[in-house]
Amino acid sequence: METVLNILHVVAAVFLIGPMAILPMTAMGMLRRGRNSDVAALAKSTNVFSLLSLLVVVFGFGVLGMSDPKYHLSITTGWVLISIVAYVVALALNLFIVVPAMRKAAAGVDVTSGAGAASAGGTALGAGEPAGARAGYPQIAASSGLVTLLLVLVVVLMVWKP
Repeated sequence: METVLNILHVVAAVFLIGPMAILPMTAMGMLRRGRNSDVAALAKSTNVFSLLSLLVVVFGFGVLGMSDPKYHLSITTGWVLISIVAYVVALALNLFIVVPAMRKAAAGVDVTSGAGAASAGGTALGAGEPAGARAGYPQIAASSGLVTLLLVLVVVLMVWKP
Protein backbone atom coordinates (compact mmCIF):
# COMPACT_ATOMS: atom_id res chain seq x y z
CA MET A 1 0.00 0.00 0.00
CA GLU A 2 2.93 2.33 0.67
CA THR A 3 4.10 1.90 -2.92
CA VAL A 4 0.64 2.76 -4.25
CA LEU A 5 0.52 5.90 -2.11
CA ASN A 6 4.03 6.88 -3.24
CA ILE A 7 2.98 6.50 -6.88
CA LEU A 8 -0.22 8.50 -6.31
CA HIS A 9 1.76 11.19 -4.49
CA VAL A 10 4.32 11.60 -7.29
CA VAL A 11 1.81 11.35 -10.15
CA ALA A 12 -0.49 13.88 -8.47
CA ALA A 13 2.47 16.19 -7.89
CA VAL A 14 3.45 16.08 -11.55
CA PHE A 15 -0.03 16.43 -13.03
CA LEU A 16 -1.58 18.80 -10.46
CA ILE A 17 1.21 20.93 -9.05
CA GLY A 18 2.96 21.26 -12.42
CA PRO A 19 0.02 23.12 -14.00
CA MET A 20 -0.44 25.10 -10.78
CA ALA A 21 3.02 26.58 -11.41
CA ILE A 22 2.98 26.82 -15.20
CA LEU A 23 -0.49 28.15 -16.05
CA PRO A 24 0.09 31.65 -14.63
CA MET A 25 3.17 31.94 -16.85
CA THR A 26 1.05 31.02 -19.85
CA ALA A 27 -1.49 33.63 -18.74
CA MET A 28 1.21 36.30 -18.77
CA GLY A 29 1.88 35.49 -22.42
CA MET A 30 -1.82 35.75 -23.20
CA LEU A 31 -1.97 39.03 -21.32
CA ARG A 32 0.88 40.44 -23.42
CA ARG A 33 -1.09 39.49 -26.53
CA GLY A 34 -4.29 41.06 -25.18
CA ARG A 35 -6.14 37.75 -25.12
CA ASN A 36 -8.20 38.47 -22.02
CA SER A 37 -10.67 35.60 -22.51
CA ASP A 38 -7.75 33.15 -22.48
CA VAL A 39 -6.45 34.76 -19.28
CA ALA A 40 -9.89 34.27 -17.70
CA ALA A 41 -9.85 30.57 -18.63
CA LEU A 42 -6.31 30.19 -17.30
CA ALA A 43 -7.29 31.91 -14.04
CA LYS A 44 -10.09 29.38 -13.58
CA SER A 45 -7.77 26.48 -14.43
CA THR A 46 -5.08 27.75 -12.06
CA ASN A 47 -7.64 27.96 -9.27
CA VAL A 48 -8.87 24.41 -9.94
CA PHE A 49 -5.36 22.93 -10.12
CA SER A 50 -4.33 24.80 -6.97
CA LEU A 51 -7.26 23.33 -5.05
CA LEU A 52 -6.71 19.85 -6.51
CA SER A 53 -3.07 20.03 -5.43
CA LEU A 54 -4.32 19.37 -1.91
CA LEU A 55 -4.57 15.73 -3.03
CA VAL A 56 -0.78 15.68 -3.19
CA VAL A 57 -0.70 16.66 0.48
CA VAL A 58 -3.23 13.97 1.39
CA PHE A 59 -1.20 11.29 -0.40
CA GLY A 60 1.99 12.69 1.14
CA PHE A 61 0.58 12.37 4.65
CA GLY A 62 -0.42 8.80 3.77
CA VAL A 63 3.14 8.02 2.68
CA LEU A 64 4.50 9.69 5.82
CA GLY A 65 2.16 7.67 8.04
CA MET A 66 3.20 4.41 6.42
CA SER A 67 6.93 5.14 6.35
CA ASP A 68 9.33 2.69 7.94
CA PRO A 69 9.83 3.50 11.65
CA LYS A 70 13.60 3.19 11.20
CA TYR A 71 13.56 6.56 9.35
CA HIS A 72 11.90 8.36 12.31
CA LEU A 73 9.80 10.53 9.99
CA SER A 74 7.02 12.72 11.30
CA ILE A 75 5.39 16.02 10.49
CA THR A 76 8.01 17.71 12.69
CA THR A 77 10.95 16.29 10.75
CA GLY A 78 12.78 19.37 9.44
CA TRP A 79 12.56 18.80 5.69
CA VAL A 80 8.94 17.62 5.94
CA LEU A 81 7.90 20.66 7.95
CA ILE A 82 9.72 23.09 5.65
CA SER A 83 8.08 21.39 2.65
CA ILE A 84 4.62 21.75 4.17
CA VAL A 85 5.16 25.42 5.02
CA ALA A 86 6.58 26.21 1.56
CA TYR A 87 3.62 24.45 -0.10
CA VAL A 88 1.05 26.25 2.07
CA VAL A 89 2.63 29.62 1.27
CA ALA A 90 2.69 28.75 -2.46
CA LEU A 91 -0.95 27.65 -2.34
CA ALA A 92 -2.00 30.81 -0.51
CA LEU A 93 -0.12 33.02 -2.97
CA ASN A 94 -1.81 31.29 -5.89
CA LEU A 95 -5.30 31.39 -4.42
CA PHE A 96 -5.22 34.86 -2.87
CA ILE A 97 -2.90 36.87 -5.14
CA VAL A 98 -2.20 35.19 -8.49
CA VAL A 99 -5.70 33.97 -9.38
CA PRO A 100 -7.48 37.21 -8.34
CA ALA A 101 -4.89 39.27 -10.28
CA MET A 102 -5.42 37.04 -13.33
CA ARG A 103 -9.19 37.50 -13.04
CA LYS A 104 -8.81 41.27 -12.81
CA ALA A 105 -6.41 41.27 -15.73
CA ALA A 106 -8.89 39.23 -17.78
CA ALA A 107 -11.55 41.81 -17.01
CA GLY A 108 -9.14 44.57 -18.02
CA VAL A 109 -9.14 46.10 -14.53
CA ASP A 110 -6.10 48.03 -13.34
CA VAL A 111 -4.86 45.85 -10.46
CA THR A 112 -2.39 48.39 -9.11
CA SER A 113 -4.73 51.38 -8.75
CA GLY A 114 -8.14 49.72 -8.70
CA ALA A 115 -9.34 51.78 -11.67
CA GLY A 116 -11.88 50.13 -13.91
CA ALA A 117 -10.35 51.06 -17.27
CA ALA A 118 -10.54 48.14 -19.63
CA SER A 119 -8.47 47.55 -22.69
CA ALA A 120 -10.61 47.97 -25.78
CA GLY A 121 -12.55 44.76 -26.30
CA GLY A 122 -9.83 42.56 -24.86
CA THR A 123 -7.28 43.74 -27.41
CA ALA A 124 -3.64 44.53 -26.78
CA LEU A 125 -2.83 47.45 -24.51
CA GLY A 126 -2.37 50.92 -25.90
CA ALA A 127 0.83 52.19 -27.48
CA GLY A 128 3.39 53.50 -25.05
CA GLU A 129 2.06 51.49 -22.10
CA PRO A 130 4.23 48.82 -20.57
CA ALA A 131 2.86 45.44 -21.66
CA GLY A 132 0.37 44.25 -19.10
CA ALA A 133 1.17 46.92 -16.50
CA ARG A 134 -2.37 48.21 -16.45
CA ALA A 135 -3.73 44.71 -16.07
CA GLY A 136 -1.52 43.64 -13.16
CA TYR A 137 1.16 41.86 -15.13
CA PRO A 138 3.92 42.64 -12.58
CA GLN A 139 1.80 41.31 -9.71
CA ILE A 140 1.08 38.06 -11.56
CA ALA A 141 4.72 37.70 -12.61
CA ALA A 142 6.21 38.30 -9.16
CA SER A 143 3.72 36.19 -7.24
CA SER A 144 3.69 33.26 -9.65
CA GLY A 145 7.49 33.37 -9.82
CA LEU A 146 7.64 33.09 -6.04
CA VAL A 147 5.12 30.23 -6.15
CA THR A 148 7.33 28.40 -8.63
CA LEU A 149 10.45 28.90 -6.50
CA LEU A 150 8.63 27.61 -3.41
CA LEU A 151 7.44 24.54 -5.30
CA VAL A 152 10.98 23.90 -6.56
CA LEU A 153 12.14 24.08 -2.92
CA VAL A 154 9.55 21.43 -2.02
CA VAL A 155 10.76 19.15 -4.84
CA VAL A 156 14.40 19.56 -3.78
CA LEU A 157 13.52 18.73 -0.17
CA MET A 158 11.44 15.71 -1.19
CA VAL A 159 14.31 14.30 -3.25
CA TRP A 160 17.25 15.32 -1.06
CA LYS A 161 15.63 14.62 2.36
CA PRO A 162 18.43 16.37 4.31
